[in-house]
Amino acid sequence: MAMEEGINLARDLGLWEVEIKSDAQVVVNAITNAVSWPSSILKVVEGIKLGLGSFKHWLVSHISRHDNFAAHIMAREARGIHDCQIWVEDTPPVIAIQVQLDVNCEDNLERKREREREMEEQDVVIVGVGIASLATTMALKRVGVGALVLEKSEGLRATGGALGLQPNAWLALDALGVSHKLTTTYAPCKKRNVTNVDTGETQQVPSTKPDKNGHEHRIVHRKALLEALAEELPMETVRYSSKLKSVVNQVEEGSSYAIIHMENGVSIKAKALIGCDGVHFVVAHWLRLTTPVNSGRWAVRGLAIFPEGHGLNHEAQQFVTIGKRAGFIPLNDKELYWFLTNLPSKSSRGEDIAHDPELIKIISNFAKNFPTSYLRIVQHSDLSTVTWAPLMFRFPWDVIIGNLSKGNITVAGDAMHPMTPDLGQGGCSALEDAVVLGRHIGNLIIKNKKLVAGNQVAKALERYVKERKWRAAGLIIGVANDSYLAGWVQQDGSGWFMKFLRDAIFYRRLYGLYGLIFDGINYDCGKLPCVSSSNSELDNDPRKID
Repeated sequence: MAMEEGINLARDLGLWEVEIKSDAQVVVNAITNAVSWPSSILKVVEGIKLGLGSFKHWLVSHISRHDNFAAHIMAREARGIHDCQIWVEDTPPVIAIQVQLDVNCEDNLERKREREREMEEQDVVIVGVGIASLATTMALKRVGVGALVLEKSEGLRATGGALGLQPNAWLALDALGVSHKLTTTYAPCKKRNVTNVDTGETQQVPSTKPDKNGHEHRIVHRKALLEALAEELPMETVRYSSKLKSVVNQVEEGSSYAIIHMENGVSIKAKALIGCDGVHFVVAHWLRLTTPVNSGRWAVRGLAIFPEGHGLNHEAQQFVTIGKRAGFIPLNDKELYWFLTNLPSKSSRGEDIAHDPELIKIISNFAKNFPTSYLRIVQHSDLSTVTWAPLMFRFPWDVIIGNLSKGNITVAGDAMHPMTPDLGQGGCSALEDAVVLGRHIGNLIIKNKKLVAGNQVAKALERYVKERKWRAAGLIIGVANDSYLAGWVQQDGSGWFMKFLRDAIFYRRLYGLYGLIFDGINYDCGKLPCVSSSNSELDNDPRKID
C-alpha cells in the first residue's frame, strides 16, 4: 500500500523518473520478476506494476529496515492519522532528525567510495618508521628511487633510548652518507668491565679494535640516529597516522604490483612493498612468516641524566649474577644508557612492570644486589626513556627457509630477523639490510634506466633475501657464539661448569674475538651503486649524489 501511494503521489507531481526503495523483500522480488508472485500479494504487485508503467524510467530495489528507518517511522506515525497529509518541498517533523542522519551517513559513504576509487601510485612503499625503514628509504633515495613510508603512530618514535653501533653498522652508515653526523658527537667505547656480583671479581673484556676504516664500537642516542637519517629525506616521505587494512598482489598487463589498502579508504599501488614494522608485523604476517618467540627473558632500558655531570669514565660496566644481568655506559658527560635483563621467576612481575607508576623502585628492587653506582644511575632516569619489553627472536631456520619475499613484497630489520640484544646487532643488521636492498634495487635501475615493475623487481628482492638470510641467521645463532647463546652464558646457571664457561672462556676468549672469528662485527655489507643521469656506476661518493 505504501508503495502504491508513493507511485500515485509521484504521478500527481508530474515526475517522469522514479526510484523506489522498499524493505518488503517479497514485494520487491515480485516487481523485479526475481521470483513468481505469491497469491497473497498478487493484486498489490499488479497495481504497482501498472502504476510504474506510466513513468519513462523507474527503478525498484530492496533496502533493509535499518537503512530505511525514516519510512518505518512515517508508517508507524500514519497509524494515528485518519486524513491525508502531504509535505511538498518540506520534511515531515517526525522524521527530520532521521533524515539528517541518513544524509550525513550517505555523504560519508560517498566520500569513502571516492577515496576507494582513488589509486595513489608509488615506486616503493615502506611500512613502519624505525632504523630499518628510514635507512632503506635513504638507500633508495641515493640510487634514485622515491619511497613513501607509512607509519601508524602520530609522530617519530625513538623508544629504547640508545643503542650500540659496531663497525659493521658504521660501514653501512658510510654507504648511506650519514656516519659523519654521529662519529663527531659520540666517542668510541675503549674499555669494558664485567663484574660477577656473587664473587666481586671484575674482568676487563677485550675491546674490539678499530677496523681497517677506523670504525669502533660507539653508543649513540637512538633518536639521534633516526634524525640523522630522517633529515636527509623530503618532508613528505613519512606519512603518519596511516594504518594498513590489507595488502594484495595485483597483476596489470603482465606486471605485478602491491596494492595497499588503508583504513581511511585510500589505496596505494606500489612497484615494491617493504615491511619494516618490527615484531608487531603486518607485511611479515602477509608473507606467512612465523611469529617471533619469547626467549624467556625480559629487559628494561633507559637513559639517566645528571645535569651537573656524572663524573664517570667513558667505560662500559656490566654486572652479572644468576638470572640477572645489568650494565651502563656513558653517552656523554651528562647522560648514561643503562639496562637490566632478567629471567622470569615466581616473584617476577614481568609485563606488569611496564605500566607500574613506581617503575624505578621496582627496577631498583630487582637490582638490589648490584653495586650502588648502578642503582644511583637507575634512580636518575628520565622516565620518558624507560622501556620494558620481552626479548623476542625468530628461530634461525625460520629465517633460512621462511618466505622472506613473495613477488614484489619483502621485509627488513626486525620484521625479518628479530634477535635478542646480547651482542648488540639488531640495529646494526637493520642498517646492513638497507644498504643491501638499496644495492640490488640500484643495480636494477642501472640495467633498465628506471624501476621496472613486475618480475625484475621480484628477482631483485629475491637476490636481496638470498644475500641477507644466511647473514641474519648467523647473527641469531652464530656458529657457536650467537646472541641467544651469549645471553644464556652470561646470565643463566649457577653451577661450576657455567661459571667456568662464562668467566674463563666466554669473556676471555669468545666475546672479544667474535668479530675476528665469525666476522660478526667487521662485516662489510658493501656500497651503493651511484646512479647518474647516464646510469653509469661510479664510486659511492655522497658528494656525487643530489
